[in-house]
Amino acid sequence: MLRSHKDKQLSYEFVCIEELVPKNHLLRKIDKYIDFSFITEKVKPYYCENNGRPSVDPLILFKMMFIGYLFGIRSERQLEREIQTNIAYRWFLGLGFTDPVPDHTTISWNRRTRFKDTTIFQDIFDEIVLQAINHRMVGGRFLFSDSTHLKANANKKKFTKQMVESNTKSYLEELNKAIEEDRVSNGKKPLKNKAKEEEEKKEIKRSNTDPESGYMYREGKPEGFFYLDHRTTDLKYNIITDVHITPGNVHDSTPYLERLDRQIKRFSFKVEGIALDSGYLTAPICKGIYDRKIHGVIGHRRFQTKKGLLPKRKFTYHSEDNYYVCPNGQQLKYSTTDRDGYRQYKSNAKECANCPLLSQCTQSKNHQKIITRHIWEEYKEKIRENRLSDWGKAMYKKRKETIERSFADSKELHGLRYCRFRGRANVQEQALMTAACQNMKKIANHLAKNG
Repeated sequence: MLRSHKDKQLSYEFVCIEELVPKNHLLRKIDKYIDFSFITEKVKPYYCENNGRPSVDPLILFKMMFIGYLFGIRSERQLEREIQTNIAYRWFLGLGFTDPVPDHTTISWNRRTRFKDTTIFQDIFDEIVLQAINHRMVGGRFLFSDSTHLKANANKKKFTKQMVESNTKSYLEELNKAIEEDRVSNGKKPLKNKAKEEEEKKEIKRSNTDPESGYMYREGKPEGFFYLDHRTTDLKYNIITDVHITPGNVHDSTPYLERLDRQIKRFSFKVEGIALDSGYLTAPICKGIYDRKIHGVIGHRRFQTKKGLLPKRKFTYHSEDNYYVCPNGQQLKYSTTDRDGYRQYKSNAKECANCPLLSQCTQSKNHQKIITRHIWEEYKEKIRENRLSDWGKAMYKKRKETIERSFADSKELHGLRYCRFRGRANVQEQALMTAACQNMKKIANHLAKNG
């Protein structure tokens, strides 16, 4: 029988909010297994003890932010409205049906003023990682790192062009020393130091709305202003152990070794193996991994030579006497080492002029073939051997189940596809809080499942 129910809900009921929250709700698991008591101690230095009006409990403010990142609520104004009507959210915050929800401007003010230029968000992320370590969910032996692009809150058509100095590499001092030693050992004079005005500069597009973002243009990637989220995960349970934000025009490999060292120092990791994609296959990265006695596996990217020309792998290198041999048997002898750390090997132009393979070897007018080799190339060759081993192949396959899955979850489920804020520090906050919530979710679900 068809019937309609048009009566308004005006009756009073005596209910318990505890009974209205489902037993298997995610927030119940997080509340049970994640210890948030450290937050009060961390924020205590940023509050006055004996002056001013009573503040909103900082634990409630951070729990509100956790709700936003856990359930992909991108607006603080919308977050306030969601908490007003969601019983589980109120239960998690310790608010009753009639208790007022802290205003969204309170969250914004604390984030933009009280906690600006502090380490509170990094501290929260680190504490959650430490809790995962205490629950034996992080091994610290095998790590996976990669970066993903986050669309900046900026119009790609509004920019100015500027000349800036190239990024200073952390390994530059070590590289310069190695170049000098290599030139001396090969009978060459040391290079003169560059004058400051001669330092390398490049032209970049700087956004008018978010100057700290970087204009990214890569093959197969979207074009515009972006940030890069450099992230590391652990093999055991895919817990995120490091998050670092850079502008979109910074190469993936630039901050890697520094961030690896931070994790080893902060969490006392004993790293045995790492797996990276081909963007990290540079000589300095390979040397850094080898110096740290870590078994590294890095994807291979083969550079395409011009059609009809012989690839570099057809030329054999003899390390004992430091020369190359071409497919026709001619030696390419050492010539010099340039400022970028590349040795140059040149053939005899007179012999090349009558070579039957000349048209496949070089297109230079003087018939001379030049091959370059980085002074740390041997470390890249050792990393390539690791990749081709059975262990290396199995390790590299794990990337799609670990770091790639972590990025997919953060973008699809937690709203990290786009930057909510402007400025590198604010985007760093968003990335850290998102990663912390992903870790909380994994810890709570794992402990709830296994008791």
